[in-house]
Amino acid sequence: MLVEIETKIRKAEEALKKIHYSQEQISAREFHDYTTGETFSGDTTTISDVLGNKFLMFHELVEMSELKKMGIKINKRTLMESPEPTIYTAHFTAMEQELNYALLRKDFSWIRTRLQQHKTSVLENDQHLPEELRPKAEEILAKFNKLIATLTQSRLLVSCSCYGFCSVNVYPNSSLTKGLKGLGV
Repeated sequence: MLVEIETKIRKAEEALKKIHYSQEQISAREFHDYTTGETFSGDTTTISDVLGNKFLMFHELVEMSELKKMGIKINKRTLMESPEPTIYTAHFTAMEQELNYALLRKDFSWIRTRLQQHKTSVLENDQHLPEELRPKAEEILAKFNKLIATLTQSRLLVSCSCYGFCSVNVYPNSSLTKGLKGLGV
């Protein structure tokens, strides 16, 4: 299994380079232990789920990388032994990067699915979500919901840059351009 994980990590790292994400090195053993370890949230996502989905691979690598940047050791106990605000901060960064990558790939269906999961599992049902991070969770939902609504409403095919945001080639003073600027795009 470690060979398969290593292969999937290398492939996901190529995607991370496309958005210019500065990643910490994650070993196959770290990846395995983190994704099979205990969790305080009751998350039922399996390692097979992650390995079988390019967006979830991307998400988990960013999450682990963010934790490493904060000095957290990656192992089976990381989620249980680290401060919850630290875990959620890494998760929210990973979520934003994952959704930006989905924008790059123009996978609006995936974005809608993940936003619904985020709303249901984090905002509505997660009793561990630190109150000080609730605004960040709400901001992610609002930002990407507005972005998807704007982009799909106009039936535009967006061209996402490699810097974690989208750029759209339309007339400079159009209502769509003004709307996207209002979303921070």
